Amino acid sequence: MGPVKGCKRRRRHEKKADPEATETACHDSDDWWDGFSRRITGPLSLSKEADTFESIFKISRKTFSYVCSLVNNDLMAKQSNSAFTNGQLMSINDQVAIALRRLGSGDSLLSIGLSFGLNHSTVAQVTWRFVEAMEERGLHHLRWPDSEQELESIKLKFEKIHGLPNCCGAIDATHIRMCLPSADVSNKVWLDPEKNYSMVLQAIVDPELRFRDVVTGWPGSTSEFLILRSSGFFKLCEEGRKLNGKMTLRDDGSEIGEYIIGDSAFPLLPWLITPYQGVQLCDSMREFNDRLVLAEVVAKESIGEV
Repeated sequence: MGPVKGCKRRRRHEKKADPEATETACHDSDDWWDGFSRRITGPLSLSKEADTFESIFKISRKTFSYVCSLVNNDLMAKQSNSAFTNGQLMSINDQVAIALRRLGSGDSLLSIGLSFGLNHSTVAQVTWRFVEAMEERGLHHLRWPDSEQELESIKLKFEKIHGLPNCCGAIDATHIRMCLPSADVSNKVWLDPEKNYSMVLQAIVDPELRFRDVVTGWPGSTSEFLILRSSGFFKLCEEGRKLNGKMTLRDDGSEIGEYIIGDSAFPLLPWLITPYQGVQLCDSMREFNDRLVLAEVVAKESIGEV
């Protein structure tokens, strides 16, 4: 089964947020959160997660405000049907909060609705509109470096921190838990190794935990190797159209091409470096593995695996 793809055609130009509007929204979000947090009901209100903004939405308030500024026009233009069960219209902060909770927690539409005083259909509509808006307005944040200078900066950071010359990124994957409709629970393809229904997210990140390439939509039972092999990134690398920049000369006179790093779940390829395997490794191999593991942590941190 192939990855799930959106059917809406993206516009060519993404709208970037106004920094001043973002700063203003950041201050407004404090007052909004005071009221919003008091409306939380059900199991979520009794859990430790409700103690702080960051624990519920998995991002800082500054980032939350920036996201609101990105999708404000798109979401507010369609707010006529976005209302709480008491009839109160949802603000832009309300809509982004509901969508982030739904996407970040994996809770069901019904559970989210009960927690925030919404019909489950409203949760679904708001989440889908948010995803569409982010595809349009936030896509410029998700891109492979488009200049030699930018890529060189990434390489220098990997080399300075971890001693890995010419490294362009770290790859890892995680499982996003999901609730399937009762009619689909018999479909075992969505069961991951831990017997949870999930969707796989594969990401390549830079040393600052910025996402540079993402593949998602594959069922939880799909192997990381199959997802990688089916990705556009894999095809471009195999065809020599990515990770094809200048070589780095080592002290011993050998050359190292551009590459990314990953853990042992990924295959060893000319452009993908993974740890040495086996128990009888020499000191240099073990040292290399240690440096690789430390460098690969950025990918695990970015997807919440650390």
